[in-house]
Amino acid sequence: MGVKTLTVASIFTAFACAAPTSSNLSAVTSTSTSASSALPTVDLGYALHQATINETGNYYNFSNIRYAAPPTGDLRFAAPIKPTTINRTVNDGQQGSVCAQAAPYWEEIASYFLAGSDVATLEYVEEEIDALTASLTISSAPQSDPRATEDCLFLDVIVPESIYTQNTSAPVLVWVYGGGYIAGDKTSTGNPATLIASSTENCGEGVVYVAMNYRLGLFGWLSGSTFNDEDGVSNAALYDQRLAFEWVQENIHLFGGDPNRVTVIGESAGAGSIMHQITAYGGANGSAPFSQAILQSPGFPPVPGDAEQEATFQSVLTQAQSLISSDVTDVAALRDLDFTTLAGLNTIVVARSAPYGTFTFGPVVDGNFVPAMPGKLLLEGKFDTTLKVMVGHNSDEGLEFTSPFLTTDTLLEANLEAVFPTASNETIAYMLDTLWPAVYDGTYGYTSLFERASLITAEVSFTCNTRYIDLAFNNETFAYYFNVPPGLHGEDIAYTFFNGDTTTSDDGLPVNATVATTLQKYITNFAISTDGNPNGETVPYFPKYQSNSTALVIGDAGIGGLITDTTANDRCGWLMTAAYA
Repeated sequence: MGVKTLTVASIFTAFACAAPTSSNLSAVTSTSTSASSALPTVDLGYALHQATINETGNYYNFSNIRYAAPPTGDLRFAAPIKPTTINRTVNDGQQGSVCAQAAPYWEEIASYFLAGSDVATLEYVEEEIDALTASLTISSAPQSDPRATEDCLFLDVIVPESIYTQNTSAPVLVWVYGGGYIAGDKTSTGNPATLIASSTENCGEGVVYVAMNYRLGLFGWLSGSTFNDEDGVSNAALYDQRLAFEWVQENIHLFGGDPNRVTVIGESAGAGSIMHQITAYGGANGSAPFSQAILQSPGFPPVPGDAEQEATFQSVLTQAQSLISSDVTDVAALRDLDFTTLAGLNTIVVARSAPYGTFTFGPVVDGNFVPAMPGKLLLEGKFDTTLKVMVGHNSDEGLEFTSPFLTTDTLLEANLEAVFPTASNETIAYMLDTLWPAVYDGTYGYTSLFERASLITAEVSFTCNTRYIDLAFNNETFAYYFNVPPGLHGEDIAYTFFNGDTTTSDDGLPVNATVATTLQKYITNFAISTDGNPNGETVPYFPKYQSNSTALVIGDAGIGGLITDTTANDRCGWLMTAAYA
């Protein structure tokens, strides 16, 4: 049940899509000013949430809405449940929180490497960081964000004033952030103001925007047979996301959104999560709680079996015994730790334990929510086949995750063995001799050992995932290839959340405004259309993938060029079968 408090702005709906003359512009401006004195309140039954208003963008922000009970006490390491308490005090959403954060030590080395540092500098940085992480204690490993708390399962709803006041059933765009499954929050990626504005251009219908927090690191991704036997739930964070999607289905109509027109969008770990949501339960539990999906560089390390999960869990216990108490020998003991102590342990485990290019934690095959590797489930038709999908990957996904210290075939082989710890010697040899052989004439897409290692990283963890999606949906997807130089992983985020500042992205690179606004328009067109189509009057034609593996090029040299998808290769075909498991 719920009640929406409308504002006086509803009387101005006659101006919708009127020509922007000076007279009606002043009327709309005065509407926003008037509305600010009577901000709307939504009754969710268990809570009352009042909006704040952005008068420049004319949208309401309902911030920090609880979608789950605090995952504390007995609910630590458990699947989330709906809120269990009722609070009738009006909440203005100003008390934000984030889930416990962490970062692996190698990211610091990567930052120097990408900035052009020589080998001697990189070796010095590695030595310094190794010494630092070795000396970490629980008390010296504070959270990087003061908002960090275990009670972090909240979401934001941002809705254009025109949608809310007209009580429409508008399309919904739900963002799932990336961050390696160990970092990030619902606001960390960017401000969606311009993305939302793009949805209303040229009399566009507009979108309701939603973003949620989900548990990170060991709080959300501990797994393994021992962990499960002791009442832990593997992939708890996937259940967090699922509950948030279900919250949208149940409540978004109160904000003017249509639960039958929900598009989920995510990048990196966010898109990897969506891939797992598409294949959840092998499709056996019915349709996904959304109708469309946009996956940008879906990423996750392959963890197909219990051995690697068990090793990670035992490593957590071993480090807990060293850092906290010898009595921390099981899940119950981990559950009894206070948040600050467990968050400190999480910080140290990730900093110390993540091999270069990895993050220690992430989704795993658990036999339930994830009954098999997503690629294999897609190959076997075990997923929600009714969805409409748009998917993209960048031109150089692997570089920042590839160790600059991989300089010999022996080291490359050891790296592959670390990525695929249960693969046989014959399988590793097949990868190195047949899939990615030491042929450096460009035939396989690389001309050096490092480029070879980088391509392996890209295809195993990122780009081949997009190929699996394209094939599974009978090539009826819309696929793009983002190659604004240098095309590194994550560089398209500054374009997705572009807000007019072309001077620099998070990577210190300038943003091409034309490319950014076009990408945003493709995203919002796709979300607004009822048949998952990114095309529209103001953007170059975006063809479907089809049997010739057509990908739209989004780059500085222009938008609208087409290439044969780089993932249309035998390597991705082999990886999709999960033959390495």
